[in-house]
Amino acid sequence: MALGVPVLVLKEGTQRVYGREALRNNILAAKVLAEVLKSSLGPRGLDKMLVDSFGDVTITNDGATILKEMEIQHPAAKLLVEVAKAQDAEVGDGTTSAVVLSGMLLDRAENLLDENIHPTTIIEGYKKALDFALKELAKIAVKVDINDRQLLKRIASTSLYSKYVGSGATMDKLTDMAVEAVLRVAEPKGDGTYEVRLDRIKIEKKKGGSLLDSQLVEGIVLDKEVVHPGMPKRIENAYIVLLDAPLEVEKPEITAKINITSPEQIKAFLDEEARLLREMVEKIYSVAVERMKKDGVDPEKAGIVVITQKGIDEVAQHFLAKKGIMAVRRVKRSDLEKLEYATGGKIVSSLRDLKPEDLGFAKLVEERKVGNDKMVFIEGCPNPKAVTILIRGANDMVLDEAERSLNDALHVLRNVLRKPMIVPGGGAVEVELALRLRKFAESLGGKEQLAVEAYADALEEIPMVLAESAGMDALQALMDLRRLHAEGKTFAGIDAINGKIEEDMTKINVIEPILVKEQVLKSATEAATAILKIDDVIAAAPKTEEKKGKKGKED
Repeated sequence: MALGVPVLVLKEGTQRVYGREALRNNILAAKVLAEVLKSSLGPRGLDKMLVDSFGDVTITNDGATILKEMEIQHPAAKLLVEVAKAQDAEVGDGTTSAVVLSGMLLDRAENLLDENIHPTTIIEGYKKALDFALKELAKIAVKVDINDRQLLKRIASTSLYSKYVGSGATMDKLTDMAVEAVLRVAEPKGDGTYEVRLDRIKIEKKKGGSLLDSQLVEGIVLDKEVVHPGMPKRIENAYIVLLDAPLEVEKPEITAKINITSPEQIKAFLDEEARLLREMVEKIYSVAVERMKKDGVDPEKAGIVVITQKGIDEVAQHFLAKKGIMAVRRVKRSDLEKLEYATGGKIVSSLRDLKPEDLGFAKLVEERKVGNDKMVFIEGCPNPKAVTILIRGANDMVLDEAERSLNDALHVLRNVLRKPMIVPGGGAVEVELALRLRKFAESLGGKEQLAVEAYADALEEIPMVLAESAGMDALQALMDLRRLHAEGKTFAGIDAINGKIEEDMTKINVIEPILVKEQVLKSATEAATAILKIDDVIAAAPKTEEKKGKKGKED
């Protein structure tokens, strides 16, 4: 302030928090978010009921979903939400663990800040701890045979245990479907690993029945019905035409007027339109028959199906029905692409370009009633590289939760096929890494040693949360685990289902892909270090108030 004149650098209404206060605010927000998710971790985790501004209810214990549905305002907490989203996008599982761990890392960092250790020192220590933990994780991991279906089922079931569907026959059913679907679409890369494109697995939900009525279809299920009542509803040995073009007479680009002076001209106009549509249908029919002859198939024992992304004119529908061709219209582009992979056909954007080799094939195309709706099943494809999981359930809430659970299981299986190494679950890895990190800290010396030890403490919170949610004495469980790991029992962890300590988690099928654990460590550490780096929060004044102010002045 020079000569009593205030210097305004920031806009009026801007809030600024800096130094230790800013850091503490951010840490507190992250810890609160971690506390919210803590109780939903693991197989005995509790669910959250989320009610949005429209009154819609979601009940779930899926970390990513909880964070998406919560309307979070605090900027530091939003950063953790981004971490969960990144974790979900990258490996599709471990979102709750990542947020809980980052909250714990910040909690431990706060204690170090109280001892006047600089945030930069803590960040450096955390980074060293992460690098060391990732190297040790690779040593703990066990290589697996990806052709062992039983093992894949065990891995998928670990992911489903913590979900709403994680019990008995329902879980077995979903696990079997997930394993089959992933193996169907997996493509070998040549180095012993596989690439799995999860966008080729379609998950279709239909209300009615129970989860046990769900099924895996080796092909695609379309939530559509056959366009014309006169068309066949079931075709065996179907040759499939995939179109990205309408079976309609094209309208001119510009606005055009037709002057008609006599009824004959109207008739001629309509006749010409019908002729064009008949030609389109004839073209489809002749190309399909040509393909059948090439394949040595009797056209009497096969059928033709047309699936288009666009519309089909009523007159064209009539001609198709007369030829005994089944047609489905207005199919989503993504479904058409999946049909390409499933049937071996090609999407054609103009009927003029349609060739016999562009047609796909399926043993059966049938319209079936599912619940109250009709759906078209395209199944029995010779070598489907795209499949559908049709989920049935009593209500929308069950269906949504089953879909989320299946997505996690599919991602977990994809991760194993990408990098065929597994680690024990149930907090075993965290306790083992904490043990090794403490030994590593001794070799460091200096203040970074304290940060590495804090990292080890934060890791041990995961088994403690698992023990707590299973109704065990958390501290006693941690002490027992530390003793077992010190004796060299690397795979000892918490059997949360039965509420006891298990000396080898792999024996009770609690196993996870190494990719998930690696990503949890990376995501949590990056989030914690990003928040520790912030020492100034400058928040602009909310815009809504400005608008209200302007309105008031105008009035």
